[in-house]
Amino acid sequence: MTWMCLICGWIYDEALGAPDHGIAPNTPWEQVPMNWTCPECGARKEDFEMVEI
Repeated sequence: MTWMCLICGWIYDEALGAPDHGIAPNTPWEQVPMNWTCPECGARKEDFEMVEI
């Protein structure tokens, strides 16, 4: 699944994770910590929405 930041459009892909930002590949969105923020703009997790690519 993929999740998009509604503020800047950055995409989180569960298969890829965000290893440069502390999230391992294959990490489901539900397991991303609540205090994690968008690497591009600093938006909070609740500012992301599931999208199909």
